[in-house]
Amino acid sequence: MARLVRFASPRTAQVVDVDDPAPGPGEVLLKTAYSGISAGTELTAYRGTNPYLAREWDPERRLFLSGESVRTYPLDGWGYEEVGRVAAVGSDQDADLVGRLVWGAWGHRSAVARPAEHVRPRLLADGSEPITGVFGKIGAIALNAVLDADIHVGETVAVFGAGVPGQIVAQLARLNGASVTVVDPVPGRRALAERLGADAALDPSADDVAAAVRAATGNRGADVVIEMSGAYSALQEAVRTAGYSARVVASGFFQGDASAVRLGEEFHHNRIAIVGSQISGVAPHLQHRWDELRMSTTVFALERAGRLALTDLISHVVPAEDAPKAFEMLDTGSEEAMQVVLKYGADS
Repeated sequence: MARLVRFASPRTAQVVDVDDPAPGPGEVLLKTAYSGISAGTELTAYRGTNPYLAREWDPERRLFLSGESVRTYPLDGWGYEEVGRVAAVGSDQDADLVGRLVWGAWGHRSAVARPAEHVRPRLLADGSEPITGVFGKIGAIALNAVLDADIHVGETVAVFGAGVPGQIVAQLARLNGASVTVVDPVPGRRALAERLGADAALDPSADDVAAAVRAATGNRGADVVIEMSGAYSALQEAVRTAGYSARVVASGFFQGDASAVRLGEEFHHNRIAIVGSQISGVAPHLQHRWDELRMSTTVFALERAGRLALTDLISHVVPAEDAPKAFEMLDTGSEEAMQVVLKYGADS
């Protein structure tokens, strides 16, 4: 039997038995080695706050509509940070894939069948640590935010939120030639950001971030601010921190009402642009050259070249059977938790 993580109800995770998948013609069987937990999107499903659970999404009009959602508990196999090994193939022409490591998004489950044509461009490069494969999609999310930010050499960038995507964003922004200030209330995350190259790290619970960034930039403010925490209070301070006619890239997954955001103050007086960044697409002027696959493979290439630290972001590796405890730890806001990874029985 295969195993998967199920959200039986809000804040109730279980590991349950499911039927073993079998690869059909043109498919391969992947046995999961590692599966990373997204502390943003996945927790909204775990907690019951995800908008897909409350409203209907119309994909043609791209609108959330009033009415019953098509997604209800139990929710099976959420997750988008997986890496596994090809254990079997459904067609002889794909025999060369057996034993290869593959990164992708197939949820917290021990085995899955996927089309071989989908797997081939997602082979983990020889010599890579298998666990790095969990960063394929979260790395693309971070790089997408940086592409939306349109950073130039010599600019000042403030990154709000030093969780996993924020840490990757901060590193990528420095690779673009920016001076980077990271903002997060957790001391360990600020220390990690500085160790990975951030020029400064501020505590929003103790520092006036907007004033500090202006003091460091001759009162200009940040050229661009990237908000990765999904907290409305952080978005408000991001707007305050941005310079006149500057840009705030909102990539965090916000929940509930935005009562903390005061659009009649700095947003209005400083002509701030707030740009939504979401992995379903890229900036229009980049669409002919960039897509999610290229963003993921770029992140892996930077990691292999020693220019981007990924494994430093892993705080916990636990058996997949302990997934309920892992979600509970993330839900309660453990300051020690960064990238939490579930380890399966497959050879890693």
